[in-house]
Amino acid sequence: MAMRRALHFVFKVGDRAKTAMFYRDVLGMKVLRHEEFEEGCKATCNGPYDGKWSKTMVGFGPEDDHFVAELTYNYGVAEYKLGNDFLGLTLQSSQAVSNAKRLGWPLTEVGEALYLTQAPGGYHFYLVDKEQPPNDPVQKVCLGVSDLQRSTHYWTTLLGMKVMDKNEEKKTVLMGFADTQCKLELHDIGGTVDHGTAFGRIAFSCPREQLPDLEALMKKENQKILTPLVSLDTPGKATVEVVILADPDGHEICFVGDEAFRQLSMVDPKGNGLLDKAMAEDKSDEWFAKHNRQKAAA
Repeated sequence: MAMRRALHFVFKVGDRAKTAMFYRDVLGMKVLRHEEFEEGCKATCNGPYDGKWSKTMVGFGPEDDHFVAELTYNYGVAEYKLGNDFLGLTLQSSQAVSNAKRLGWPLTEVGEALYLTQAPGGYHFYLVDKEQPPNDPVQKVCLGVSDLQRSTHYWTTLLGMKVMDKNEEKKTVLMGFADTQCKLELHDIGGTVDHGTAFGRIAFSCPREQLPDLEALMKKENQKILTPLVSLDTPGKATVEVVILADPDGHEICFVGDEAFRQLSMVDPKGNGLLDKAMAEDKSDEWFAKHNRQKAAA
């Protein structure tokens, strides 16, 4: 659907220091902004947790024209249980492959010029060993579904995505709002989708005026609305409005009003320093690092 954009995927992270190393030093992404919060998000951006947490946006460029990762860190939560819901993020960067090899980050060759690696926490990333394109290197996010036809209907008919490719043999459908954006790939896993406790969320923007109609459509179609239209305040920044949905397999989907989000998502040149400062002051980060060194030595 015109004027809708793919924005980011939300990952819950336990070891913030190691996670920062992966995104910055292995993938080559930049910290776009970093924020600390004293209590849980009204739209459960950080999951079902009420305590102190942080949000770090990382990507290859501004969220206006790049698909990025939102890293949510709940203080005191060391790890999350993976499910079979998130199947991988694919990006094209021979530099990332080179970085991984240089740093000794584990890589598995799974196809021609294609490597599988894992972010801390076990999240799968597929690296295409080709020169990074001038536009966004992030190509697609793959989610597991239990009924491909039902899910395709939901994402196309109700959310307005267009199908760009189908693979009957692999049981996948590739779709998106525009050819120039990061795509969504649905993969039929032939069984129930388990979200574990690590479950993420995919976010899109649309004109603010579309949010009430989107919510009304979901009500009419008896689809799940996790968070009805709500305003989210960030001190000193734009207030954004969001609706949080769940698809037939329970994948969380955030739609945010585009106009305010473009203000909120502006790159903060202090973001990298703010993340480093937060990690330096967080004693649990030190504990994770020590714990991992002990596990590696065992």
